[in-house]
Amino acid sequence: MVQHGRFPALRRTAGLAAVLWLGLLPAAGAEPVFTDPWPAVGDAAGRIVPVQSRSPFAPTDIGPDAPATQARVTYYPPAGADAAHKAPAVVLLHGAAGVDEHREPTYARQLAAMGVGAAVVDVFGARRDLATSFTDRVIQITETMALADAYATLAWLKARPEIDGGRVAVWGFSYGAMASVVAANAAIADRFAALYRLGDTRFAAHVAFYGPCIIDFEEPRTTGAPVLMAWGDRDAIMDAGRCQATAAALRHGGSRVQTIVYPGAVHQWDGSRPGPRPIGRLLNDCDFQVERDLTVRDGNLGIAMSGSFTRKLILANCVGSDGYLIGRDDAVRARSDRDVAAFLSAAFGLTEPS
Repeated sequence: MVQHGRFPALRRTAGLAAVLWLGLLPAAGAEPVFTDPWPAVGDAAGRIVPVQSRSPFAPTDIGPDAPATQARVTYYPPAGADAAHKAPAVVLLHGAAGVDEHREPTYARQLAAMGVGAAVVDVFGARRDLATSFTDRVIQITETMALADAYATLAWLKARPEIDGGRVAVWGFSYGAMASVVAANAAIADRFAALYRLGDTRFAAHVAFYGPCIIDFEEPRTTGAPVLMAWGDRDAIMDAGRCQATAAALRHGGSRVQTIVYPGAVHQWDGSRPGPRPIGRLLNDCDFQVERDLTVRDGNLGIAMSGSFTRKLILANCVGSDGYLIGRDDAVRARSDRDVAAFLSAAFGLTEPS
């Protein structure tokens, strides 16, 4: 675990051309360079792109029989990249409240400005026919559906001429962070790779911001991609012991894992909501056990999560009545920017791993 302190300036790769900084575009063909601080890029718009996905309710449903879904993906192309000079990319997965303009699209614009492609996935927006209220979304739209959209987006990015499909990371927040960690499991990745004809391509890195650690795998083997897990020490929805156990299981499965705890930080330090203020309900008593055949079984009731009825029953039994603190903190956001930059630079081969 890293108790956050001061990070040294990121080492630049020799020969890199000028970076985008306060409106200056990088030279064509330059490798991405993360700046400190990350650039302020205003309201640059991405574009909605056609990505064919599926809606498997649970991991055992991953396959061609799952309902076809048109994923809602907004793409932000990387500055300075082209077919001759391919760039890495990041897929961003939102939290349980949906896409937050101050978070996923802002990160995407900043990444694109620094030469990294970005794709914001709106898991809920693609499935408005399944649920409209917050409670219904949590019951009807599962983490497996978020994974389906993330891997479908990976396949779409791999086909882009300006993107290096071997250097695509997934970065999730809260609900999306749980999906980002699960995406590193080899059995899950293999099923989606077969569904979307990805071949040997997998996510090159996984970033999870304040994702509750409530999912365990009987078979912990991972794709081998590195994982960054970060949360605040005042975030009651994050059980530090369980998260360190999750990190240990990922390491046992073959991934290099870094955990960072930000002193004084609460949930969603990079969102739009001021705080700290109480919100939501705790998931700390929830316990999802993924068996070798990818059946998800509740560790408390012993029943399989096979559909919305059993998912509702499981959540009703384990979701508590207490809330947790949420609130934007720009100082923590600046620190986490540096940490993600260091992690992705290493994962993308822009610097040596620290």
